[in-house]
Amino acid sequence: MKVLIVGSGGREHAIAVSVAKSPKVDKIYCAPGNAGIGQIAECVPIGAMEFDKLVAFAKEKAIDLTIVGMDDPLVGGLVDEMEAAGLRVFGPRKNAAILEGSKAFSKDLMKKYNIPTAAYENFDDPQKALAYLETIQMPVVLKADGLALGKGVLICETLEEAREGVKTIMEDKKFGTAGNRMVIEEFMTGREVSVLSFVDGKTIKIMSSAQDHKRALDGDQGLNTGGMGNFSPSPFYTEEVDAFCQKYIYQATVDAMAAEGRPFKGVIFFGLMLTEKGPRVLEYNARFGDPEAQVVLPRMKNDIIEVVEACIDGTLDQVDLQFEDNAAVCVVLASEGYPVSYEKGFPIKGLEKFDGKDGYYCFHAGTKLTDQGIVTNGGRVLGVTATGATLKEARANAYEATGWVTFDNKYMRTDIGKAIDEA
Repeated sequence: MKVLIVGSGGREHAIAVSVAKSPKVDKIYCAPGNAGIGQIAECVPIGAMEFDKLVAFAKEKAIDLTIVGMDDPLVGGLVDEMEAAGLRVFGPRKNAAILEGSKAFSKDLMKKYNIPTAAYENFDDPQKALAYLETIQMPVVLKADGLALGKGVLICETLEEAREGVKTIMEDKKFGTAGNRMVIEEFMTGREVSVLSFVDGKTIKIMSSAQDHKRALDGDQGLNTGGMGNFSPSPFYTEEVDAFCQKYIYQATVDAMAAEGRPFKGVIFFGLMLTEKGPRVLEYNARFGDPEAQVVLPRMKNDIIEVVEACIDGTLDQVDLQFEDNAAVCVVLASEGYPVSYEKGFPIKGLEKFDGKDGYYCFHAGTKLTDQGIVTNGGRVLGVTATGATLKEARANAYEATGWVTFDNKYMRTDIGKAIDEA
């Protein structure tokens, strides 16, 4: 079969690697893709938001299955347009992708259906938001309502910081129209855990847990990023935590979306906070996480195509989803200055050292193929991932492998998975 993957980052590279393993697949296309994806798929110069061109391409090439990796086209309704054209596509429709597209919607959904989350209020008037801040305790979390590349969240320790945050999001529009509405949320403390799941509209199957590192600098300092590294599984995601989430969060979310007339088919990402009072939902995403996909998919035993098709067909209850009894760690190699400003176009050396090495992966995020070879083309450049029998072994392997690759302005955190050593 022919498969089209929509997106250009490390997540899409991880999806492509999994798809390439399937005996059902004989041709992979990716739009627009990147230099790493181009080594296993044919990249086509169509942007993820160019819906008409994507539909026309899928029809022209008789694509059997399209997998939409990115949030923007999902929230924008690419799945609806492809389905309307008679094409087979994996991902939530627009009315279900709102689970990620609007934080205000998702918070209201959780409140209505008693899904555990932080206390909050929604605002579309900055003056009312400022007045509300005077009545609550600090610290507080401010969230731009719409999509903001994982960066539209501000943690404010003081009232002054919170006032400035309202100005940043709602008046200065730092995150664009994502800040037209804003959520003010209580600050929760505890371990963060990410849990990905496959959903077919009624059945949900949980993938392995993972833990992200959002801040740019060691020690969880610096600005929020799209993610500087990840590990899977999380030692903090215990059987007790899983039992609670299965009962009060996972199926409850799927049932809530169905009850709202928004059946969800695709991947739901649950961002959880393990508080003293039990697990709480921090956020939902409507697709594979990045870099969560880079540590979870390499550990999945199943043929990804079989699982994806079961989600589309509503037969996920017949799938026995299984993962290797091992661990994986991903360390993001970024451009110095990310997430604010950085230079591009530096040649990358050492990529060939990953060829044929079992348990080692180099997922491309921001790369481009030029006459000079593969060069940097983004803030997050590569996701160096390694597996191991234990998390400590996987972490050691991943950091060893980061030394195989060099480029000017290379930057990485040195403490990805350090919590493993403390567990």
